[in-house]
Amino acid sequence: MKNIKIPQEMIASLQKVVGQSFLFLDEDTRIKYGHDETEDYNFPPSVVVKPGNTHEVSEIMKLANSYKIPVVPIGGQTGLSGGALSIYGGIGLSMERFNKIEIDEKNLQGIVEPAVITQVFREAAFEKGLFYPPDPSSQGSCTIGGNVAENAGGARALKYGVTKDYVLNLEVVLPSGEIIWTGANTLKNSTGYNLTQLMVGSEGTLGVITKIVMKLLPKNTYNILMMVPFFNAGQACEAVAEIFRAGIVPSALEFMERDAIDWTLKYVDGVSLDIKEEVEAHLLIEVDGNYPDMLFAEAEKIMGVLEQFKIDEILFADTEDQKNALWKMRRAVGEAVKSNSVYKEEDTVVPRYELPVLLAGIKAAGKKYGFHSVCYGHAGDGNLHVNIIKGDMSDENWSTEVPKGIREIFELTVSLKGTLSGEHGIGYVQKNYMDIAFNTTQLQLMKSIKNIFDPNNILNPGKVLPDNL
Repeated sequence: MKNIKIPQEMIASLQKVVGQSFLFLDEDTRIKYGHDETEDYNFPPSVVVKPGNTHEVSEIMKLANSYKIPVVPIGGQTGLSGGALSIYGGIGLSMERFNKIEIDEKNLQGIVEPAVITQVFREAAFEKGLFYPPDPSSQGSCTIGGNVAENAGGARALKYGVTKDYVLNLEVVLPSGEIIWTGANTLKNSTGYNLTQLMVGSEGTLGVITKIVMKLLPKNTYNILMMVPFFNAGQACEAVAEIFRAGIVPSALEFMERDAIDWTLKYVDGVSLDIKEEVEAHLLIEVDGNYPDMLFAEAEKIMGVLEQFKIDEILFADTEDQKNALWKMRRAVGEAVKSNSVYKEEDTVVPRYELPVLLAGIKAAGKKYGFHSVCYGHAGDGNLHVNIIKGDMSDENWSTEVPKGIREIFELTVSLKGTLSGEHGIGYVQKNYMDIAFNTTQLQLMKSIKNIFDPNNILNPGKVLPDNL
C-alpha cells in the first residue's frame, strides 16, 4: 500500500461530519499527529479529524471504507511500538474529544471514553473509594483507549493483572462503520466468542474503541515500599523468583540496572540516592493491603529472602513524600534513558525464573553487535524493557547490526518460553520479528481475523502482521 491521496470530495464529506473546526489539513497539525514515543519516527496523516461522538466515528469509517482510505486511531501518542503512526498517510483519527468518565459505585465499575487519561481515571475511582490497578509509567499522559488497544500493564500488573483483566465490555466502531458492543457489563460471561478480549490488544487494527466498561476494586489502605541495592545485577534478577517461592506476592517488584538509575537521578529533580560505586542494580519492592501487621510480616519475610544475596543497606520509604519520590524516579527511567541518545526500546517478557538468563543474553548480544543497552522493568512478572542506545555507533551499524542483535534477543526470549512484547505491543517496529514467536499457521489465522473485520485493510494498515504475510 502506497501513501494514498485523499480526494477533495472526501475531504468535504469529512468536514460535514465533524465540522470545519475539527478537520485539519495544515502541515504543522499533521506533523504533530504523525508521531508517538517510538524512536524518532514521524509519519503525518494526510488529514487530521477529531470526532466528538460515536456516530461521527461511524460516518468517518463509512467514508473511509467507501474510498478505501487508511484510518489510524490516535490517542495520547505515548506508544512505544509505532501503533499511532500513519505510515500510509490517510486519516489521522484523533479521539481526544472522547473524555467522559462515569463511576458506578453500586457495581464497582467505570464507564470510560477512550481519551480519558489513565491517571485521571484512577484518581476518579480513588475518590469514590475504588481502585483501578493498571498503572503504566506514562499514566499521567497515556489514555485508557490506548491502554486497551495495547493491553497495557504497569508496575502493579504483578499482583492485580493488566488492562485486559478489567475490561468487561466495549463499544466499537468497525471498519465498515457498524457500531457494536462486544460483551456485557457482567463479571461472568460465557456467551459466545469473546469479542471483548479479541479487541483488547488488537492495536487499533480491528475496530475503533469509543467506550469502555471497566471493573474496579475496593482500594487498599496501606503499603510498604523498599529500595534494595544489589552488588550483582544477575542476583537482583534471581531474587525476584525467590521472593515468590517464599510465598509472597508483592504489589510491585521493579528492576533497574545502574545506568538506568544514574541517568534518571540526573534527569529528575527532587530525587537523590546515595549509591555505592559497586552497586549494579536495584529492586523496588512494594507490598500493599489493609492490615499493617500482615504487611510488616511480609516485609520481614522478603528481607529474609534477600539476605542470601549480596546487597547493600535496604532503604525503606518512611513517608508518602519519600514513596512518591521513589516512584517518580522509577516512572521517569524511560524518559531519562531516551534523553541521552537515539534509542530502540524492546519489551521482552519471560517466565520470571528465566530473568537472569535473559539479562545475560541481552548483554552478550550487545557485545557481539557493538551496542550498549540499559535494562529496567517489571521484573516481578518477567517483563524487562531493553533500551538499546545508539551513542556513537555509526548509522550503518545502527541500521544493519542492531536488528541482528534484536533478533537474537527475541530468539532467546522465545526459547525461554517468553514472547516479544509484554505490554508495548507489536505495531510498526516489531512486526517483522513475529515469525520468531509464531509459525505460518498462527500468523495466517491472525491475518484471517483481520480480513474478516477489515476486508479493505483500511484500519491501521501495516501494523502487527509481518510485511511478507
